[in-house]
Amino acid sequence: MTVNLMGIDINYIVEGEGADVVLLHGWGSSTDAYRGVINALKHKCRLFALDFPGCGKTPAMSSPWTLGDYCNLVLEFIKSLNLNNPIMIGHSHGGRVILKMAGSGMVSPSKIVLIDSAGLIPKKSLRQKARAKSFKAIKTVLTLPGIKNHSEPLLQKAREYYGSADYNAAPEVLRKTLVSLVNTDLTDILPNIKASTLLIWGDNDTATPLSDGEKIKSLIKDSGICVLKGTGHFSFVEKPFEAHAILNSFLP
Repeated sequence: MTVNLMGIDINYIVEGEGADVVLLHGWGSSTDAYRGVINALKHKCRLFALDFPGCGKTPAMSSPWTLGDYCNLVLEFIKSLNLNNPIMIGHSHGGRVILKMAGSGMVSPSKIVLIDSAGLIPKKSLRQKARAKSFKAIKTVLTLPGIKNHSEPLLQKAREYYGSADYNAAPEVLRKTLVSLVNTDLTDILPNIKASTLLIWGDNDTATPLSDGEKIKSLIKDSGICVLKGTGHFSFVEKPFEAHAILNSFLP
């Protein structure tokens, strides 16, 4: 199914009966990532999962977005489908959107689930800092007047060499969006979240390390964390039976 929101035909799926639950996927992912979760919960929940712009079956936006744009999209989605204060589940970037919405008062769900959530700016290693400094220096030189009109091929090669896999895999509009997102830190608004919050995390997650989950837990009063041993950034996919059991016990 599709619904036109903010000028984009947003692809979404609805399955199950019971308490309303909105599922938000991570960067570069899609509703497909939640297939196992939907199957595990649809006996007691009505689950709504949407593809963010540029993901799954939803076309990309025409210009770069901020985190606020994603929040507005989800808010419009909730309103357009007449959902009444749904429970919210978010993986990675989806979790970041939920943290922003709940922390700024846009929504007030009774329960939140954050799976390997983004939302904090992690500390960079010395190697990461050195690479970022190198790319910044190269970019400064290649964008000097008199050079920039002829340096785009070299600059693109530098982006590919120094950029992350997510950055390099994305089209330009999503690259600029990603830069904005990863430089947004939600630490200050996390104490505003009143919802009962469950965190599910992989202890080997390198994209959003477990230390991020522990910090988020420390800042949200009514929260707890379940660590899935031996899993990475897609912990709920790597150990589905454990993740589904945890979700079934937490959700109504």
